[in-house]
Amino acid sequence: MAAKNIWHSLAQERGPYMRHIKRIFFVLLTLALLLSAIAYVSDFNFETFTFPQIWLNSAMNWTHYKVINRTLAVHTQKNLTKQQRCTTVAQTTNVPIYYHVAHPSNYHFILDEPEKCKQNPFLVLMVPVAPHQVDARNAIRSTWGNESSVQGKAVLTLFLVGLTGGPEAQQQLEEESRQHRDLVQSNFVDSYFNLTIKTMVILDWLATRCPQAQYSMKVDSDMYLNLENLMNLLLAPNTSKENYITGMVMWDRPVIRDKGSKWYVSEELYPEPKYPTYLLGMGYVFSNDLSKKLVEASKNVKPFNIEDAYVGACLKQLGIEPSSPPDPSKFKAYLGQYIREDFFRVITTILGSPQQLIDIWKDVKRPT
Repeated sequence: MAAKNIWHSLAQERGPYMRHIKRIFFVLLTLALLLSAIAYVSDFNFETFTFPQIWLNSAMNWTHYKVINRTLAVHTQKNLTKQQRCTTVAQTTNVPIYYHVAHPSNYHFILDEPEKCKQNPFLVLMVPVAPHQVDARNAIRSTWGNESSVQGKAVLTLFLVGLTGGPEAQQQLEEESRQHRDLVQSNFVDSYFNLTIKTMVILDWLATRCPQAQYSMKVDSDMYLNLENLMNLLLAPNTSKENYITGMVMWDRPVIRDKGSKWYVSEELYPEPKYPTYLLGMGYVFSNDLSKKLVEASKNVKPFNIEDAYVGACLKQLGIEPSSPPDPSKFKAYLGQYIREDFFRVITTILGSPQQLIDIWKDVKRPT
């Protein structure tokens, strides 16, 4: 009642002018309430129904995407060419960022080596690695990553990293890039949960920067890699040059529903009880035509956080079965106690540390 009296008094004193202000006030109030309701409904729909909360919180969601773009805008404008700043896959209107968080069109390259494949490599080794793992990169650079020609075939090794998390770490990474020219960086949050994003960005780089390569390999940074044995496999007459992917094949693997496990996947993200056939992510090699095909297939495959199984789901979408290697024992998870001769037989195996890779490499390469 008091408020009504105040408005009445003001209206009498100011006449039509105050009545006009009163109308504007109520219009603005109505608009504010309407906009608040729209914002509330939009947030509720996107986060609750369009995509699971766990992915929105942990992966590169829309809010984080905008924040990262703002914080990197000055840096990228100053230091990068237009070709390096832009995503090589055109932004697609039919791939919503909330649903297809892992699709590489949602990201762009901060550091790039677009000229590397002018050397027409036969085989490209792409190593996903955390930005701070300099020791792992240096160990690879001084061992199997230093081999640029194997059996007369050109080999290229590159490292793929995400965001560093701070300007000092970014500056150090850029210095490392200038020194070695083997780093590719994209603007996703570099975490274990985001390995699916990392893998799809790798495939995007191969598809857009290096389509002329015959074969590619995704190989983890803690791996021993015998390139002679790998090249023997790829040059064998019965090895296909198209729609080919091999490694340590995983059949009928159950989806982990234990929330305490690092491999937990909810039914909301992946409803089936078992994964399709896939290759263990430690290291798998594929004909490079698959890079573009897998990126395209990912538009129709809901992303989840087990990267190697996700690639398997994309292969299933394409109707392509992973190939079992002629000798499955060449892709070993672990060799156990060190025996020099074992490393002459394998293609890949997991090691314990960068120093172990250096030590084993020296021993394997020493004259007998």
